[in-house]
Amino acid sequence: MTGIEITVFKGSPNGNIVRSKTYKDGLKPDEVLLKITHAGLCGTDVHYKTSDMVLSHEGVGVVQDVGSEVTTFKKGDRAGWGYLHDSCGHCDECLSGNEIFCPERAMYGYADTDQGGFASHAIWKAGFLFHIPDAISSSEAAPLMCAGATVFNAMHLYGMLPTDRVGVIGVGGLGHLAIQFAAKMGCQVVVFSGTESKKEEAMHLGASEFYATKNVQKLEIGAPLKHLFVTTSKQPEWKCYLNTLSPHAKIYPLTVSTDSLTLPYMQLVGNGITLQGSICPSRGTHVKMLRFAAFHGIKPIVQEFPLNETGINDAMAKLEKGEVRYRAVLVAEE
Repeated sequence: MTGIEITVFKGSPNGNIVRSKTYKDGLKPDEVLLKITHAGLCGTDVHYKTSDMVLSHEGVGVVQDVGSEVTTFKKGDRAGWGYLHDSCGHCDECLSGNEIFCPERAMYGYADTDQGGFASHAIWKAGFLFHIPDAISSSEAAPLMCAGATVFNAMHLYGMLPTDRVGVIGVGGLGHLAIQFAAKMGCQVVVFSGTESKKEEAMHLGASEFYATKNVQKLEIGAPLKHLFVTTSKQPEWKCYLNTLSPHAKIYPLTVSTDSLTLPYMQLVGNGITLQGSICPSRGTHVKMLRFAAFHGIKPIVQEFPLNETGINDAMAKLEKGEVRYRAVLVAEE
């Protein structure tokens, strides 16, 4: 196969989405050509909407062709990808199964900016694509490529136990998935949101308790929390939340921010609290996330938009206004 032309949708200096073209010479032996059917919109895409790059890192599609050395995918398979596109394969992190921390990692926003989920097709290395389980629709799979993977990664890697009492701040794109994953892992899930408006939905998703926090000076929740997942775009009132934590608890900031992170010093050190950075998972954990979601019926709540300039701009505007419930998915028109 030679001469592949791909329609793409990119950011621009004024923040509007523009249609463009990407050209590829053909498939390398280890690559897969996907026809994109669904692509998720993430808060990170908003950060890059003024950049000259193809947006979306939550892509799902159908395999159209494979390189000569690819044995893990065949034509007609559904596949998806997330934040990570490639790694060196030989550093300590890669050899330990932690390629997301590879010093030479190729990640969304920093590499392969001529490709993304908002496009007609994409070409990626087979080793960085994921099979979509039959129990998960393509529309539901797209948000799992980043949002679902991000919350699962923090829960899976850092010692959360089924006996733990965990907190989730925010019922949004990440938060509504964090509630489901934590509940299916057997935890008591304590949810914090600004108002009572999302209480019924949070409880339906698996929350054990719900607390509205607007204008609340002190949070009184009974038994303390062992883990606290911060899924809001705005940082919480840290002093308030540190009082809800048990000794040796862990805090996980999971959203993207350019702001400084400032916490009350003595509350942190005096109780042995850990502030744990976390990002999207390496491939082994990503596969486990998909299996877990398929087995337990974990599904994102999505709003669909057409995969074109108008649809993407509309979804972006709604996301920035906080009107998406809870993940926007762009659906190919053909």
